[in-house]
Formats: sequence, C-alpha cells, structure tokens
Amino acid sequence: QYFGDNLGQKVKAMPLVEETSLLEDSSVTLPVVIIGNGPSGICLSYMLSGYRPYLSSETIHPNTILHSKLEEARHLSIVDQDLEYLSEGLEGRSSNPVAVLFDTLLHPDADFGYDYPSILHWKLEQHHYIPHLVLGKGPPGGAWHNMEGSMLTISFGNWMELPGLKFKDWISSKRRNLKGDRVMPEEIARYYKHYVKVMGLQKNFRENTYITSVSRLYRDQDENDSQDSDISTKHLQTEKSKFIKRNWEIRGYQRIADGSHVPFCLFAENVALATGTLDSPAHLKIEGEDFPFVFHSMPEFGAAISKGKLHGKVDPVLIVGSGLTAADAVLCAYNNNIPVIHVFRRRVTDPSLIFKQLPKKLYPEYHKVYHMMCTKIYSADSNLLSDYTSFPEHHVLSFKSDMKCILQSISGLKKIFKLSAAVVLIGSHPNLSFLKEQGCYLGHNSSQPITCKGNPVEIDAYTYECVKEANLFALGPLVGDNFVRFLKGGALGVTRCLATRQKKKQHLIVERGGEDGVA
Repeated sequence: QYFGDNLGQKVKAMPLVEETSLLEDSSVTLPVVIIGNGPSGICLSYMLSGYRPYLSSETIHPNTILHSKLEEARHLSIVDQDLEYLSEGLEGRSSNPVAVLFDTLLHPDADFGYDYPSILHWKLEQHHYIPHLVLGKGPPGGAWHNMEGSMLTISFGNWMELPGLKFKDWISSKRRNLKGDRVMPEEIARYYKHYVKVMGLQKNFRENTYITSVSRLYRDQDENDSQDSDISTKHLQTEKSKFIKRNWEIRGYQRIADGSHVPFCLFAENVALATGTLDSPAHLKIEGEDFPFVFHSMPEFGAAISKGKLHGKVDPVLIVGSGLTAADAVLCAYNNNIPVIHVFRRRVTDPSLIFKQLPKKLYPEYHKVYHMMCTKIYSADSNLLSDYTSFPEHHVLSFKSDMKCILQSISGLKKIFKLSAAVVLIGSHPNLSFLKEQGCYLGHNSSQPITCKGNPVEIDAYTYECVKEANLFALGPLVGDNFVRFLKGGALGVTRCLATRQKKKQHLIVERGGEDGVA
C-alpha cells in the first residue's frame, strides 16, 4: 500500500531478483531505514511494526513507586507515556535511563537474582505501523551468527530474549535437557532468526546488504535563489534552515545468489544505526602485529585450533586482554592443552575488571580464569608455568618474524618469549565507514573512534536521537549497551520519538486541511 502500484509492476518485471534484491522504488522516501539486523534492529522493527506494550492486569511490579506511576496511565501503552517520568529514580547496569526502565519492566529485579515475570503484555496495533527496512550483512541475528560455538553466553537465556517470545518456551521445543540457564550463541542466533519469522517481520528485512554511504540530501540552492528578489534576507535564511538538509540517501550493494553485487540507493526520513561494535577488532598498533601468527578475533583463533595448527606445540599462545573474550580464549587454549601467556595492562585488584561484576556461582569458568590471573603470576624465580602464566600490568612492545614477542612491565623491565601464536582481544570498533568522518563526529569525543565503553555515540537520553545529527538515531552497543537486556530500551526510545513526531505531522495536516476546507 505504502509504495504504490508501480512497486508491484516492478516486482513482476524482475522475477530473478524478486527474493533477494532491494526492490523499493528509489523515488519513494521511506520513513525509517535501520542499519544492522542484530537484536537492536530486530527489536526496533518489532515495535515499528505496531507491537505495543501495556501494563499487564495480573502482575504487580516489586518497585511500588514505579507501579503506582504505571497505574496512573494504565490505558496507555508504554510507548505513549512519559519515559522520563517513568525512568526517574531507577538504577541499573546501563547509563541510559530508558534502557534501565524497559529492562525493569521486562525483568523486574533481575539484578537481585529474581526471575519475576514481565509486567507487560503486547498487542499488535496495525494502525501504528511505520514503514521501514532493516538492512543486514547476514541473516537476522547479526554478530550472533559469527560467535564462537563452544562458549556459553555471558547472560541467561531469558535475558537474551526479545519481547513477545519467551526464550525458554522456544528452546524447550528444540532440546529436552536444559541443564543451566546459560546457552550457546548458536542457539541465540537461531532464536533471533525464528523470531523475525514468527513475528511476521520478514517483509521488512533484507540480508546480504552492505552499506557504502549514508549522507544528507541537500535541497537545490537555486530553488531558493529563484524566488522573488523582494523576499527579505531573514525570511530566506529561515527557508534555508528548514530545507537545506532534507532526507538521507543510503547507498550500498546487495550480494545475490550467484555472488554478483547489485547496487541500490534508498531514501529515508530517519536512519537508525544498530550496527553493534564487533566489526573491526581493535589493534595494539605495534611493530609486527600484521604477522600471520597474530590473530585478532576468537573465530580466527578457534579455527586455527580446530584445524590442528596449534596441536602439540610446546611454545605458549600469547593472549592479550582482560575482558570476557580474552577469558574465552584462555579457556579455549587451556581446554586444548595449549600453554598460555596472559598479558593485560590492569592490576588484578582493579575494581573495574569485569570478573568483579559476575557472581561466582553463575559464572564458574570465568572465575576460574580470574583465579589463575591472580595466583599464577610470572616471577623471575618461577619463569613460565606449564599451563598458564599471568602478566598483570604488562604490555606488548613488538612481535618479531621469528615468532617472538617483547613484553614490558609497568616498571620498564623487558622480557622476550617464543610463541606458537598470539591473540589480541582488546575490544573492537564499529564499522561506520559509510558515515562522514567514519562517524567519529557523533561521539562524546569527536576526535576519537566510536567505542562501546570509551566513546559511545552521544544521544538524547530519552529519544536516542544523535545530539549532533537530527533524524539519525543510534542504539545498542553504539550507545554503550552491550547486553541484549538493555539494548531493547533503545527500540522503545526511538519508537516513542518517531510515533510522537508522526502524530504531530498528522495533526498539522488535519489543521491545514481544515483551513483549506478539505478536512
């Protein structure tokens, strides 16, 4: 309906690419284009498709103040309520207030170990549908399809779920014995793919799409210049400010079944960035880092192990980093009897280490790694230990072609070790190469690349609109929400903002129509 009859004619004329190509008439401007089809993009599509959350009649939120606020507007969906008012006074493990609010509605008191049911129920209200497209490189689920298969997720399965489809219900139909609450990334990826299908969102999703540029469309200057010369300069300035930056132009290509690339060009009033931050692994930027024995991702390292490249090697693997991915690499090497040198810049007592925030009972394997980091520290007397040696407050100076590395301690002492491989796992950057300045100008610090922790995209706390670019939104890891639990708040913030603007626009049209006697 939205795209008009000419779209139908085009589809009939192009049967070969009907399933895979972006068929939208490029003269049509879409209200929203979402870049990224991981959980952030999926959840936003769900809410833009007209699914609305209401306060459930049979449940009571354990936070009595929040519950009484929700009761005040029980007849309204959460999307139509004042998110700032509802978020007030709530605390949680996200710096974005709407993320904390939505999480506490979906998983009340989860951080205290409770498994209370969500206090929301969802209704599909099709009149709220906002036309949109979700563009992703692979199948729905994003980076979850590329994660190391043998590792358990850091979060419980029910924390990874999206609104309207309980993960436990889905997984219990797939496997009988649910040993624990944590699950394999591969299962999460399959759940997300299934979710898009079962919720009827498929028509909005396009796979195998690669974005090359997202840029502002500029209105032709002549349109203003050709107006009557007696228009005041002040009036002309207001006209220019209104019209000079119009919509977004999104260019890219889609890879189709035969491997060829079909270019596309779309226009959108709003663009939502939901790319995650796993595209470009961070580098140490030191000499020798490009040697083939230096890996920068878990899949690369896992592939080298599964191909038997490191089997029976006596020289240790160097693992750089103190986060959970580095811990996964330590476990992976340890479980395959490959000795490990583990190098990280922080002290083992540093309170900001992620291990300090994980309960021991729920994450025994990560606490095993942390225990080794604290107890198996290198000393000149003990040299390298047989299975694992920890090097806190050290950094790598360089890698050499003979597979040696030079480490330096905080006191300046240097050590040289022979390696069988090195794995650098010190975080990653999103690939925002399709934006001007690689998207840096959107961050809190515009001179640095965007990162989840250090320099997220600067957004309005309640709408998720970029502070430095109108009609451009960002959600998920780009704004510091790495956990699926919290990135759902972004979908709520963006949907509320767009729905409010749509109402204002419709109201204006009705008013103008009334003036012309057409309404």
